[in-house]
Amino acid sequence: MTGATGNATVIAIDGPAGTGKSSVSRLLAQRVGAHYLDTGAMYRAATLAVLRSGVDVEDAEAMARVVDDARVELVERDESPSAVVLLDGEDVSSAIREADVTANVSAVSANSAVRAKLVELQRRLAGDRYVVVEGRDIGTVVFPDAELKVYLTATPEARAARRLRQDTAAGRDTDYETVLASVNRRDHLDTTREASPLRPADDAVIFDTSELTLPQVLDGLITLTEKRIGVK
Repeated sequence: MTGATGNATVIAIDGPAGTGKSSVSRLLAQRVGAHYLDTGAMYRAATLAVLRSGVDVEDAEAMARVVDDARVELVERDESPSAVVLLDGEDVSSAIREADVTANVSAVSANSAVRAKLVELQRRLAGDRYVVVEGRDIGTVVFPDAELKVYLTATPEARAARRLRQDTAAGRDTDYETVLASVNRRDHLDTTREASPLRPADDAVIFDTSELTLPQVLDGLITLTEKRIGVK
């Protein structure tokens, strides 16, 4: 693979919040012997940098300057498929999952300068490796020549129920209606932004997870991978 994608072998998994992208991408990477790259965590780290700086998320230029100065890193751990997320050397793996980051990540992600910086970083991290990369513009922008592109989808109600279970398990105080409103709001922001809007690539496999368990989704993705790439 050449050009924007370098020599990486890429499985691109896109889709809106709550489709199970992160969980199934981590498991898929383990099963097929690939590295895992969570681009959403990178945008969350950038959002945390903006919030900590005190600049207004509506101030595009100031926000871009903050992110340009920030150092976002993903450090892989041998004992876990999830990387440690570092912001200027600090482990922010938990902090980026807090409610204020979730509420503002779409606004930060819509900034074209922010996206340009992080897309460059994502391509550099992929290098010449075999990687499962998940996000919202992986198959359309970051790795348009990926060997396999999958777009996970599910109804807003199913995604809100999943997110509520995750929040409850993590000890975050919320309720279904609040989570559903957040899911719908983020869908609108992600699909209508000018910079790399959320949409399936023309050659992506659309995979509806609404009525499927995580093992069922994983099995389906493993089958797709074996057909397109093979297990390395």
